Order: sequence, then C-alpha cells, then structure tokens
Amino acid sequence: MITGGQSYVSAPPAFSADGRLLLACTGRTVSVFSASTGMLVSELEGHEGDVTAVVVAPPPVGAPAAAKLASYCWTAGLDGALIYWDFAAAELVRKVQVGLPVHSMVIPNIARISRGAEIYTPFAFVSVEDTSKPSNEKLRGQLRIYDLTKGRQVGSLLAETRKPEMIVASSPGEFLGITNKRKLHVWRIPTKNFKPDKIRKIKLSHTKNLNTLAFHPSERIVASGDAAGRILIWRGFGNAKFSGSDGAKSELDEDRGDVRGNGDADTCTTWHWHSSGVRFLKFSTDGAYLFSGGMEGVIVVWQLDTGKRRYKPRLGSPLLSFVDSPDSSIACVSCMNNQVHLLKMPNMEVMKSIAGIKLPISSPNLGGCYRDVYGFDYSNKLVAVPTEDYCIQFYDLFENTEVSEVQVCERNFQPVDDITMYISLVSLSIDGKFMCTVDVKLPEEELGGLVTLKFWNQGSRAGQYFLSTVIYEPHSDAGISAIAFRPGKNMAVSSSFGGNFKVWVQSMLSQPSDEKNQSGWRCQSVGSYKNKPMTAATFSSDGSVLAVAAENVITLWDPDNNALVGVIAEALSPITKLSFIGTSPFLMSLSQSSKPQVAMWNVPNLSMQWSYSLFAEAACCSSSRSEFAVLALLSCPDGETLAEQDGVILLFDAENPKPVSSWSVKKARGGSVAFLKGDSSLDANRKDRIDGEASSLVYVNGSHEYVIFDPRSNEELHIGKSAHKNIQTEEPGPIGYASIFGELPKLESKKDVPEILFIPSERPWETIFSGSTHVLPPLTKLCPAFLASLLEKRPVANE
Repeated sequence: MITGGQSYVSAPPAFSADGRLLLACTGRTVSVFSASTGMLVSELEGHEGDVTAVVVAPPPVGAPAAAKLASYCWTAGLDGALIYWDFAAAELVRKVQVGLPVHSMVIPNIARISRGAEIYTPFAFVSVEDTSKPSNEKLRGQLRIYDLTKGRQVGSLLAETRKPEMIVASSPGEFLGITNKRKLHVWRIPTKNFKPDKIRKIKLSHTKNLNTLAFHPSERIVASGDAAGRILIWRGFGNAKFSGSDGAKSELDEDRGDVRGNGDADTCTTWHWHSSGVRFLKFSTDGAYLFSGGMEGVIVVWQLDTGKRRYKPRLGSPLLSFVDSPDSSIACVSCMNNQVHLLKMPNMEVMKSIAGIKLPISSPNLGGCYRDVYGFDYSNKLVAVPTEDYCIQFYDLFENTEVSEVQVCERNFQPVDDITMYISLVSLSIDGKFMCTVDVKLPEEELGGLVTLKFWNQGSRAGQYFLSTVIYEPHSDAGISAIAFRPGKNMAVSSSFGGNFKVWVQSMLSQPSDEKNQSGWRCQSVGSYKNKPMTAATFSSDGSVLAVAAENVITLWDPDNNALVGVIAEALSPITKLSFIGTSPFLMSLSQSSKPQVAMWNVPNLSMQWSYSLFAEAACCSSSRSEFAVLALLSCPDGETLAEQDGVILLFDAENPKPVSSWSVKKARGGSVAFLKGDSSLDANRKDRIDGEASSLVYVNGSHEYVIFDPRSNEELHIGKSAHKNIQTEEPGPIGYASIFGELPKLESKKDVPEILFIPSERPWETIFSGSTHVLPPLTKLCPAFLASLLEKRPVANE
C-alpha cells in the first residue's frame, strides 16, 4: 500500500536550530526537508492522528554552541500525544499522553530553580478540544500546561474558548497569546523560577473578529490582524498588570480592555492594506519590520517606525503562515495551494518550492462541474488535477511529487476575485500522448459565456504538454459533458448537452516541423440521437465501438463511418458516465441524479445484465480484466450530510452482481478511483498478474489525499501513513554569508609550486611552519603527539 497527497500547510512548519532543515506536518507524519534543495530527507512516524504542531526544542539559555545545534523537536497531534524526537536520526525518544486532541502547542524557554540553581525544564502550553462535551457545547476549547519532564498536567486551565485556538509565543517565551472573537488574550509567563500560579493575564479588545497575532522579539509590542484586513499594533501592553510584582490574578484587570479607551496598553495604531482577513503576522528578527499576508497572495513588509510598506507579490495563492529561520538569510511562507516557498531574505526571492498535490478548489458547486474532474495518465502513473489558477498539475502518485504544471488559460489569477473561469474537464489518452481540456468562462449578467475545447500534444517527457488546437464554442453555446480518446488512433469524441457529439481527428500539416510537431485537430463528423442531450461517451478497448449516452439511452456507433449500429434499453435516469470493461462484452453506466443507478449492460445482446441503486461518486474499469470499481457514498448527497462524506469502494466482476471486495473510506465526496499499472513492490508475491504486470487501484479522496493498493488483497486502507517515499540524503547547503552573497572564489595554486605533503614526525609541531600554510596537519595528529612529549617517560620494572 502506498499513500500520499497529504497537506504540507495544515500547520506552520519549523526550521531546525541551524536553519538547514525544515520540518512540516504532513498528515500523521512529520516530513523533514532540506532547506537548500527542498528535497525530502526523512520522516517521523509515530502519531496515530494528524500532526497539528511541530516545535524545535529550544536550547537552554547560556547553553554551549554544540547544544544549540542539537536536532530534537516536540510534535503534537489529534491522537492526544506529545512526542519527543531526534529528527536527525528519525527516532522517537519519548511520548507524553494528553488524552484529548491537541490543535496547537508552544514550548517557551522556561527555567526552574532546583537546589539554588536554574534548571531548564520544558513546559508545553497546548490548546486541546474537550471531546467529552457535546458538539453543541459553547466551550470546547481549553488551554492547558504540561510538564514534559514529568509527563503530567500542572496548574489549572489557562482559558476556555468556543473552539481550540492557535497559541502564539514571543521569541523569548515571556508572553503567550490567542485570539478569541474580538478579544486578544495575553499571558505573561515567568520564565525564571516558573510557577503556574504566577502566570498573569490581560485582554485587549477590538471591534472586529481577530484572526492572528504576533509579538515583538524584544519590546512590549503585540500586533493582531482582523477579519476586515486591518492590523492593530498595541505598544506598551501590560504596563499596568505585568510591571508589578507577581501575585494573584485580578479579574478586574483581566476584564479591562478597549481598543480606543482604557485597555492595558500605551497606544494602539491601525494599519490597513489587505482587502480581506489577515492570515498571518510575523515580526522580523531585529523587530524593525512586520510581515503580513492574506487572501491576496502578497507578502506586505511594514516598517514598524514609519508604517511604510513594500511588497512581495505574485505568489499565486492565499497565504497561511510565515516562518523565519535561525539563519537570517532564509524564511518560508506556506500557501493555500499546498506549497511551501523557501525565500531568500531580505529580498524574498523564491529559492525553492516544496509542492504537494494541489488542494480542492474552494468554491460553490458550479452545477456539479467539479465532480470527478481528475484525469489519469495510466502509462506514467500520473494524476492530472485542475487547479484554481487555471492550470493542470501533474502529480506522480508513486513518488508523491509534483512533475509539472500546464497553464491552460493565459489569464491573470487573483485569489480574492470571484470565480469567473474554471476548468470543467480534463482527459488523457491511454498512452498519455494527448490531452484534452475544457475551460468555461462564466457569463456576467447572462452575457459573455464561453466554452473552449483545447487539444494538447505530449512533449519530450511525462507531464509536459504543448497546445496544439483551440476550438471556441465547439458545440455552439452548449456545455461539454464528456471527452474520450480512441485507443490506438488519433481520434477523440466530445459529447454536449446541446444534443450532439463530435468526432475529432488529428491532421498533420505538410510544412516541415521544428522541435514541436505541427499538427492540428479538426471535426470529422457530427452525430445526434432524437435531439437528446448527450451526457457521456466512451470507446471500447479496441476502439471499434463508440458508446454515447443520450440522457438515459445508450447508443452504439461505428466511429469511422459515424453510423448508428445499436440502441440499448433505457436506464432509470440520465447517465453521467460510460465505460467498457476491459476486453469483455460488458458496458458499465453510472447515473448520479435523484434516481441513482449503477448498471451493467451486455452489448452483444443489447440488454441489461444487472443493476444497483447506489449513490456513486465515481467509477473506473480495468483495461485488462472484466472488473470495475465503484466509489459509493454512504448516504444521499441531497440529504443533510457533511462535506467530507464517508463512503465505500466496491469491486465488482462484470458478470456477477455480488461485490468481490469492499473497503470503507473517508472523505468520499469529491473523490475518484482509477486502475493503474502497479508497482512490483505492492504485490511481489501475487501470482495473478496481468500480462506480467501488476494492476493497482488508486483512491483519491475529497482532500486530494490518495492511497494505492492491491484490489485483490484484504489490506485495510489507511490514508496518512507513509510508505514508498522518495527520500534523498541531505546535502549541506550554503548558510550565512555564502547564502546571501554566494561562495567566495576558490584560489587555484600555481602549477609551478609543488604541493608539500604532510610527513609525520616525532615532533611535528617544530616543523609545521616550514611549508605552505594550506597544508597544515590536522589537530587530531598534532595534539596527541604534543601532549605525549610533555609526559615524563619512566622505565617499568618487572616485579
């Protein structure tokens, strides 16, 4: 079983203490990437639920330089566990059980006094969800403190909130904060001689809901962003409450707070540039600048003293988080499209990008157009995913890496704009040589709509395509319901809701070609059946028969002569998908309306073999065997169901209505299934390979996470556990001076100067300066001999 497609941006990542590694939460694992190459170095596996926080263990104050390069971190997850890792060796060191799902965690640098000496003691401040309370309970979020040394909770609850909130800590660890509706809760933590009862708290209020906050690294300044795009900066917060001696909490002081009045802050300044909610705020290491980001996909850099700003635009997706590195020349920003960009500071140039599979398009249901839009390159084991910025992302399912992106529409994408264009269909030929896309421009006030059909030819490598032919409104103003390629020939068919289908063929141009093949696609024939909307189309495995669904009637055609050769009886409702099952004489149809149906048709007899009433989200057929798989929802999609609806995958043999196998899956709504040529590692011991090749089934869920498995095994499906990863060994990259200005030029020695080799001697320290300085012997050879010469040698007498 192979899994992949996890989100890289579900939680803010973290840099290692030396800035060479980046740790990102990816499902139930933590992926460790090289900050210089962006390649996967290792993975930390041990959580039973999604990982929600990763914190690199801070070195104790005054620790030696070697301790500051230690590779240890803490992680938290929805399984209620806090785990301590040596991420350099990918080893689990210790586990602390919280017992409740942890949504956020910070670990300030705290010391305790024991026997008159300060001892560094890690305390975790966690935001948990109290699952013992009913779902309609107003206060399900809690802030707790855990002593990680003793593995138990200390003190009482810091706060109770409607839902678990993200905790933010200042760089020194003295202050913690959360946003809670229109209030900002700030705690002062006694970092020396820590005692939970000495934690003090204030509240700062605002007129809008607050989304995020950040603390200044050295001054009492806190910034917060609201849902309207404003940034508020409180200076001198907590002077009345935090400046005094530690003592008991004062409810009167906690309740004080007004953004314009008697809040516990000297001043409050408001900045406004973002047109929608602010997603992240982060102060620079020196505290001179404030970074902000949101839906616009632009990093705004504010000068704290003057309020002047500059920008890093065109990141192409809404921004979620910004993390700086101990190496001041590197930072990273997480984007909503499942990409993490490594930035070269201070000019914020994108050096590397860690790209996962693009997440589903967050938009209203456009007439069901986004149902089962995936395309599959079966020969190269790639999935083609339409993206929000009018691209097709090709993703390697077995290596869990992005292969390429193809820009379908040359159009400027603004994340904050309303959706005016989208990719409604993508289809690839069996051998991957051709791709066809359909993009739709939505009408404005019922005017200006446009449907465009585009054919693409494959380039020199998998996932590379260049545009061959563009057809505007191929079926007048009607939408296109399906695209299918004919196996073995350069032919395709497009069916439309306007009542006809068109057969397209590729024609080569006579003039000599350059690097790209000069070819185009033209319409060879047009067909229709009683002016009914054509809702689905497919070719048989040998390409001799074309099946087109005219609503609930299946028509059979000779694709070469465009002649109707047969009509199969009616289904219960309009058919949305057709597919021939391998080389067998059976045809599978799928209806996804209020009267759902999965039906099996016997083509030679023009009759129904069997049928089920199933709410099917997707289906696929094997190209070599008489079997097919159906992804069925567990309840009616028109009922009161969640967006992440569970389902079941059913594997059928064409002749038998009884399922061969079944698997329960999560997030079936918006998912898809497909048969692929499998990997020998999945089924090395299987005897029923197809023509010497393995056959695997891939399930992609509604969040674009996927699992590849052997459909003839009894293996239970788990999405989120890693396997078969393409892990690269880490290569040390430039840091510090070299990362900003580049490597210094290497001076080559003159050829006429002979190289002086190191010759060991009994007293090497007396002659080491007789040659060139670049051939000085290493200290490991000098020190033992020098120290041994200082010892007085005495003869040992035998008694």
